Amino acid sequence: MNTLPITLDSFDQYMSSINQFEPLDRETEQELAWRLKRDNDLDAAHKLTCANLRFVVKIAYEYRGYGLKMLDLIQEGNIGLMMAIKKFDPARNIRLISYAVWWIRAYIHNYITSSWSLVKIGTTQAQKKLFFKLRQTSEAMRRLTGSADSNSIAQELDVSYQEVEEMTLRLHGRDSSLNTQLAPDSDVSYMDNLADSRLDQEQQLINIESEHQQTDHIHEALGQLNQREQHIIHARLLTEDKVTLQELADEYNISKERVRQLEKRAMEKLKLSLAPAAP
Repeated sequence: MNTLPITLDSFDQYMSSINQFEPLDRETEQELAWRLKRDNDLDAAHKLTCANLRFVVKIAYEYRGYGLKMLDLIQEGNIGLMMAIKKFDPARNIRLISYAVWWIRAYIHNYITSSWSLVKIGTTQAQKKLFFKLRQTSEAMRRLTGSADSNSIAQELDVSYQEVEEMTLRLHGRDSSLNTQLAPDSDVSYMDNLADSRLDQEQQLINIESEHQQTDHIHEALGQLNQREQHIIHARLLTEDKVTLQELADEYNISKERVRQLEKRAMEKLKLSLAPAAP
């Protein structure tokens, strides 16, 4: 488990190499996971790793806009995958990637934050959250409304307008550097090294499978909430027309603050269920 099964020389070569590995069905995955857990079977660990390398690439794609080399992001994600495999418990009866996705993202996040200057990112937890959520929220708002102003983003992310403006400037400053040439006499820019965002048929299938697995995991976590908590989470987070705290307070004949407390408690339960072991 201390070496990667594939060498990262170039993106095209890497994709060509990992495409030889087929995803595992649930039964085979369980068998290999038990062999690793009971017998410390490194061959089983190797097979589990290889079968999920394409999922790491899919997740790494989501972070291609931060101006870092795709292969570096994949490398970090692969390390997260191997850590997840090492700690995966097949007795939980969930798919490996549903558990591993949290480790993969954690290692990629750590790599991005260490690659960016802490002065640029900010040192507080709220600033780090904003760093990763700003781009995602902006794109979501543009898809839904056609625009994304700083006031709306600040309200959605529960941060100040000034924080959104400052982080936007930092992100845009870093993005502009993608047009910089790799060398003074080179015609190739950093942007040329970023992977094409368009998905081919195989990657679309990987994407669909990953989404189904994550959905199953979320449904499993929601099932651990009581009926009122499930309703609050669904109304506040899982519908396009989100219900306000006041509307829920009127529905349950309780205070707005009490609804906020119930939502917070339900979110804490979900986090514990979805991420039982933090990397």
